[in-house]
Amino acid sequence: MKQGIHPEYRKVVFMDTSTGFKFITGSTKNSNETVEWEDGNSYPLIRVETSSDSHPFYTGRQKFTQADGRVDKFNKKYGLKDANAAK
Repeated sequence: MKQGIHPEYRKVVFMDTSTGFKFITGSTKNSNETVEWEDGNSYPLIRVETSSDSHPFYTGRQKFTQADGRVDKFNKKYGLKDANAAK
């Protein structure tokens, strides 16, 4: 292995800003914020918007979009009938 080309990993706490979920892992990211972890040590804190705690793929709480298009949505909202619809 070549010397001096590999990054230096250290323990970092990642916090999901939408749920407050925190987890510790190895990372090369830098941060000015620190947080005290359950073991009593201080670690750099990295804030993320989405983690496995809030991502719909992992939680199963997906937002389903309507199958209707924009025109159909507009027509439903304003009560307009489709002239081409079967009678």
